[in-house]
Amino acid sequence: MFTSTKLPRTSALFVSALLGGLIFTSCASSSQSTNKALPPSAADGAVNQLSASESSISQKSEAAPIARSRPQLIKKAAISLTVNSVDKTVDAVSQIINKQQGDLIGLKQQQPKSDNPRYTATIQLRIPENRLEPTLEELAKLGTVESRNITAEDVGDRLVDFQARLTNLKKTEANLQKIMDRAGSVRDVLSVAQELSNVRETIEQINAQLKSLQNQVAYSTITLNLEAAVSSTSSQPALNLQVQETWNKSTHSLSSFSVGLLKLGIWLIVYSPYLLIFAALIYGFTRWRRTHSPRLAQTPESTSSE
Repeated sequence: MFTSTKLPRTSALFVSALLGGLIFTSCASSSQSTNKALPPSAADGAVNQLSASESSISQKSEAAPIARSRPQLIKKAAISLTVNSVDKTVDAVSQIINKQQGDLIGLKQQQPKSDNPRYTATIQLRIPENRLEPTLEELAKLGTVESRNITAEDVGDRLVDFQARLTNLKKTEANLQKIMDRAGSVRDVLSVAQELSNVRETIEQINAQLKSLQNQVAYSTITLNLEAAVSSTSSQPALNLQVQETWNKSTHSLSSFSVGLLKLGIWLIVYSPYLLIFAALIYGFTRWRRTHSPRLAQTPESTSSE
């Protein structure tokens, strides 16, 4: 509720002008604040007073420099191991996670397949930053290290920027709250309340991003790839598998042979006229040779003379 107190016209104009100058200053401090036009000043005296007030607010809104003690690094590590038993290694990794006060954030196990007969697993874990090296050393003892790498990203500048923006926005929020307490008309109060809501929303967004970065700096991520040293499948398949495989191959061969015969029959039917003509030519040529051959012609004469 607001007390309906009427202020002089000059005072109302001064409050409106002061509000506009403050909104302009808060927009310059934070790129995410919403620019909203408020009623302009109409009196020269109010403009002069506005300039002085605007200068004072701008000086208060300057962010204090934040000293960086050390680099703020987001560390990520990856290690690949060849182990004798994947299942036992997964249990050992769980014990290491509990010992190092970390968290298991992902586990993917892949059973042996025809293209990859080895048992594999991928584990993702999150460890406090100061325990990254001891954890990697304990993981390396679980098997033979095939590969190992560590990457780091410095986000110190981003953290300083977020903290400076939060400082500016909180000062702007306090100044807006003071102006809203002094505002008399409902219109002025609503305008300041809208701008105050936008500033608080921006503060929440930046605060969430800041906490996310700080959490990534505080905890490092490790991706562990496990692979069995030998194939978990036996060299000689079971009898039922051999019988089934033989049956599948024989039925596939029979179907392929049947399809081949069917295709051959279709080709013979299509080219049968040419085959009949070719067979007739061969038969006629054979009869002609038997009839006109000299040797065959002399045979009856020699027989009759004897």
